[in-house]
Amino acid sequence: MTSPSNHPANAYADGGISRNPADDTFIAAYPYQTADDVERMLDENASAFRQWRATPMAERVAAYHRLASTLRDRLETLALIITSEMGKPLVDSRAEVEKCAATLDWIAENGPGILADEPVPVDGDDQVHVSYLPIGSILGVMPWNFPLWQAIRASGPIMLSGNGFILKHAPNVMGAAYALQQAYETAGFPKGLFVNLHADNETVARVIEDPRVAAVTVTGSMRAGAAVASTAAKVLKKSLLELGGSDPFIVLADANIDLAVETAVQARFQNTGQVCLAAKRFILEKPIAAEFTRKFVEAVKALTMGDPTDPSNKLGPMARTDLRDELHSQVERTLAQGASLLLGGKKVEGPGNFYEPTVLGNVGPGMTAFDEETFGPVAAMTVADNVEHAIELANTSDYGLSGNLWTADTARAQRIARRLETGGVFINGFSASNARIPVGGVKKSGYGRELSHFGLREFTNAQAVWTKTVE
Repeated sequence: MTSPSNHPANAYADGGISRNPADDTFIAAYPYQTADDVERMLDENASAFRQWRATPMAERVAAYHRLASTLRDRLETLALIITSEMGKPLVDSRAEVEKCAATLDWIAENGPGILADEPVPVDGDDQVHVSYLPIGSILGVMPWNFPLWQAIRASGPIMLSGNGFILKHAPNVMGAAYALQQAYETAGFPKGLFVNLHADNETVARVIEDPRVAAVTVTGSMRAGAAVASTAAKVLKKSLLELGGSDPFIVLADANIDLAVETAVQARFQNTGQVCLAAKRFILEKPIAAEFTRKFVEAVKALTMGDPTDPSNKLGPMARTDLRDELHSQVERTLAQGASLLLGGKKVEGPGNFYEPTVLGNVGPGMTAFDEETFGPVAAMTVADNVEHAIELANTSDYGLSGNLWTADTARAQRIARRLETGGVFINGFSASNARIPVGGVKKSGYGRELSHFGLREFTNAQAVWTKTVE
C-alpha cells in the first residue's frame, strides 16, 4: 500500500493532495503509484480474486459482518478523515460510516439468497437453473462526495459473488480510500482483493484495458463516464455509469406545503448540496409557487454554515476551490440569463471553500441552473402552469437520475411517476440510496444499477445450466 507523505504540499507534482476545505490547511500528499506498483497491485489482486472466488459463501458472509464491525469500531476515526478531507459536517460523516456498516450487514444477510442458483421450471424431467458467478476484478472509479459510501455502494454488492475490486478514488480523499482498504484487510478479506489504484488518467485507461480487469463501474461526470465507457468498449468490457443528475422536486397545488418545504431544504442542502441524488430543480405548480418559495427562502436563511466539526453547523465548505468557482460561474450565468437572486449568490470571504446558500427564482429551460447539474448549495425555482406542464419541465433535461413528487393524491402521484424519465421517484419524500432498492439513471445519467438484487447480480455471469438425465 502506498503511504502518504508529510512533505510540503508541493512535494509531488503528480499525485493527490488532501487539504482541509474548511481552512485550507495541508493534510497529506499522496504520490501516484509507479508502473511497477500498479503491475504488482494487479498481480496481487488477480491472485486474491482466485482465492476469494473459491471461498465458500458462508465465509464471505462472515467477512462482510466483520467488515461492518470494523467500520463501527473505527467510526470516529473514519468520520474525522471524511470531514477533514472533503468538509462534510461531522455528524453526517458519522452517519455515512454507519450507513456503510448497515449496508454490508444487509448484503451479508440477503445476498446469499439473491445469488443462489435460481431454478427454472421446464417441461419433462430436465433440471434447469441459472447460476450467478463471479467474472473477475472490477475497477471502480469513485467520486469524493461520499468517500466511504460511494466505494461501499459499489464494492459491497460486487464482491459478495466472488469478484475482486480495484478502487480508483478521487485524489482529494485518498486518506479515506486507504483507510477503507485497511478496514477490508483487518476484517480478514484476502490481502489485495480490495485495493487502491492511485494513478493518472493514462494509467487508469491502461488498467481498464488490462486482461486482469473484467469490467468497470463509474460514478462521476458525464465527461469522465464517457471516457471510461469508451475505453472499456474498445476492449469489449462491461461498464456501469452513474453520472449525476439535475433532479426535479415537483410540488403540486394540493401538497402539504410546510412539510414539503422542510423536506426540500434537506433534499437540496444535505452535504452542502454536493449529492448526485439531491433535488436541484424545484418545479412548483402556480397556485402554491409564491408561498412555497417564500417559506423555502426563510428556511434556507436559517441554515448555519461554518466549521464542520461544530455540531451547530448544518453546512460545511465545498470540497475544493475549483468546484466552488464553477458553481459561482453557473450562478452568475443563470442570473445573466434572466433569473432572479432570492438569496445568497456569493463566495464567503476568508479561509475555506464556503459558498452562501443560494436560491434562484424565475429559472427555466435554457438557463444554466436548469440545464446543468449544480453541485453545491444552490436551488433553482421554476413555476409550472399546471400538472402537465410540471411533468414536461421535469423531463426537459439531459439527466434522468431521480425525482421527487409532492401531492396529497398518492394514487395520482403513482400514475405521474410512470411518466417521469428518471431511475427513481420518491413521492412525498426525497431521493436517497438504500440497500434494498436499485440506484441508477436513464438518459445521460448513465446505465446499470447498484444495490438491491440488481446490484448484487450486475457484475455476475448469469450462467444457464440445463441438465438432461441419460439412462
